[in-house]
Order: sequence, then structure tokens, then C-alpha cells
Amino acid sequence: MTQLSTSHKGSQLNTDVIQEIVDAVTSIDYGSVEVVIHDGKVVQIECRKKIRVNHSGSGRKALKPGA
Repeated sequence: MTQLSTSHKGSQLNTDVIQEIVDAVTSIDYGSVEVVIHDGKVVQIECRKKIRVNHSGSGRKALKPGA
């Protein structure tokens, strides 16, 4: 397992930023999370959620509650 490093070139990641990234990753079943970095700092977190369509039944596969 890869260990998360919270510092790079003297920059520190705020624990709030780390939590936002973790929340983004755990909030989707299928998709991707992109972390945009500018000048060594996280400036944006993009989430792309994929919805799998079940062609043999009634629409989508079951999603997490609240999704």
C-alpha cells in the first residue's frame, strides 16, 4: 500500500484538503477523481461519477443512498 505524504518541496497539505480528497474518492462507486495542482498547491478537486446502466432491467444499478 502506498503511504500518503503530506509535504512536498516545503509545501504542506492542509488536513481539510486531504479530507476533501478522501471524501471525493469514497463518495463514488464508479468514476474518477482528479486533483489539480498549481504552483505546488491543490487548487481544485474534480469528481467524475459514472452511472452504470442495466440494459436487462429497469434502468440504473443500485446507487448509494443519497446519490
